[in-house]
Amino acid sequence: MTTTVSDNVKRIKAVLGFGGMPDVDLLKRLDAIRDSMTGNAAFPNPPVDMAVFKTAIDTFSTLVTDALDGGKKAIAAKRKQREVVIQMARQLGHYVEAASDNDLATFNTSGFLPATNRRTPAQPLIGGSFKYVDRGPNSGQVALRPAAQRGAVAFELRYCPVPAAGTAPIWESLSLPGSKAVTVSNLNPGSNYQFQLRALGRLGYSDWGDLVTFICA
Repeated sequence: MTTTVSDNVKRIKAVLGFGGMPDVDLLKRLDAIRDSMTGNAAFPNPPVDMAVFKTAIDTFSTLVTDALDGGKKAIAAKRKQREVVIQMARQLGHYVEAASDNDLATFNTSGFLPATNRRTPAQPLIGGSFKYVDRGPNSGQVALRPAAQRGAVAFELRYCPVPAAGTAPIWESLSLPGSKAVTVSNLNPGSNYQFQLRALGRLGYSDWGDLVTFICA
């Protein structure tokens, strides 16, 4: 009986991006693939003969060592053989994708790594913080800037004079797009103000961050 996979089920894909791997890491991955696929009943008809693959890997390993002295011919030979073994590995990877029939347990016996393309779920943001709170350009102003936070698309600022003991703060608020600097105006020179930020992300607003107090000039 032939097993079919629904179009809305993502098929298992092998990691085939070998091009950026250092030679030592590439050799380890190639050896793992060769060892895992040699005699593996789940993959009886690989497009590359395992004995030929082993010889190509051994040749590449020798050339990697030869190229350590920096000789141009040795380096060129190593690069050429590197492309040969990478092409072989990619052929095998595509074969494994098809032959494993979307069964992860079978796929994992091949020595290839499964590619993951799942997006990381949105995470709650932490309370906003300030990059700086400083004197504004004019009297009665305070210049401030939120510290950038990954995932934050905007911030809400609230501020008020530091309340007397036992009294509730009377906040004023201001929406801040992004983490650009802003100047808060119409403050009373010589008064001590408190400022607080919260960040807005995909899951909504964070908690309020730590209070920062500053005497307006």
